[in-house]
Amino acid sequence: MTFTAWALAALAIVLAWPAPIVLSRSRWPRRSPATAMILWQAIGLAGGLSMIGAMLTWGLAPLGDNLFSALNRLICIVFFNASVEGLLFWHAFALSAAGLLGAHLLFTLALTYFRIARQRKRHRELLLLLSSPTERPGTVVINHAAPVAYCLPGGARSVTVLSDGLLDLLSPQELRAVLTHENTHLLQRHHLLLWAFAAWKSALPWLPTSKLAQRAVNELIEMLADDAALRVVEEETLVRSIALVAAGGAEAEPPSPPQTAPEDTTAARLDRLLHPQPPLSLAARASILVVSILLLAAPTALLVVPALLSMTVS
Repeated sequence: MTFTAWALAALAIVLAWPAPIVLSRSRWPRRSPATAMILWQAIGLAGGLSMIGAMLTWGLAPLGDNLFSALNRLICIVFFNASVEGLLFWHAFALSAAGLLGAHLLFTLALTYFRIARQRKRHRELLLLLSSPTERPGTVVINHAAPVAYCLPGGARSVTVLSDGLLDLLSPQELRAVLTHENTHLLQRHHLLLWAFAAWKSALPWLPTSKLAQRAVNELIEMLADDAALRVVEEETLVRSIALVAAGGAEAEPPSPPQTAPEDTTAARLDRLLHPQPPLSLAARASILVVSILLLAAPTALLVVPALLSMTVS
C-alpha cells in the first residue's frame, strides 16, 4: 500500500507539472489536434485520479495489506465503531483530503455546468429579442456592424449566430467556411470539452496543468473546426475569412459571445494554415493513443492489481 501511494504520488507530480509544460510547448499537436486532444484529456483525468489515489492509499496503509481489506476496515471504523489502532493523525488527514478533493472536483464540475447553462439560457433569451431568423436552419442574424460569428450549444435548440457586419464583409465562400467552422463545434460537441476543462481550472486554479490544458484545448478545438472547413473551401478562402473577421472585430466592439477565441489562438490558427505541415504518421498517432490509454489505466492498475494479487496469493 505504501509503495502504491508513492507511485501514485510520483505519477500525479509528473502529470501536474512537467508533462503539461512539455506538451504545451510542443509543435506536433497542431499537426494532429484530435490526437493531442485525447492526450490532454488522459493527462487531466489520470492526474486527478492519481492525486486522489495517492492520498487514499497513504491513509489506508495501516488498515490493511491491500485496498479491499483496508476499505473494509475503514467501513467498520466509520459505521461500526471498530478499533482505530494504527491509524495516526496523518493517515486520517490523508483520507479526509482524498474525500474532500474528490467532492470538490465533482462539485466544481456540477457548479460550472449550471453556471454555463444559466449564461447560455440568458444569452438565448436575448437572441430571441435581438436577432432575426435566416433561411438557414439553426442560424440567426444580429444587427451589429462588427463581424461576429459564434455558436450557442443547446441540444435541439443549438444555434449559430451571425452579424450583419459579417454578412456584408465576407464573400459566399468565406461565409461558407465560417458556417462550417461553427457548425463543427456543435456537431463535435466541443462545448463539453470546454466545460470539463473550465471546471478543472476552477477547481485547481493553482495547478499548471489546468491553466495550460484549458488554453491548449481552446486552441485545438478551433483547429479541428478549421480542418472541417478545409474540406469544403480552399485554404486561401479560410485564411481570408479568419483574417477578415479578426481585423473587423478589432475595429468595432462586438457583443460578448460565449467562449470566444482569444487573439493568440487566432494567430496560431493563421500560422498553422499559412505554414502547413503534414499530419503525424499513423504510427505516431497510434503511439500517442497507446500512451493515453496507459495513462488512464495506470492509476486504476496501481490501486486494484496489488489487491487482486494479494487476494490470489492468500
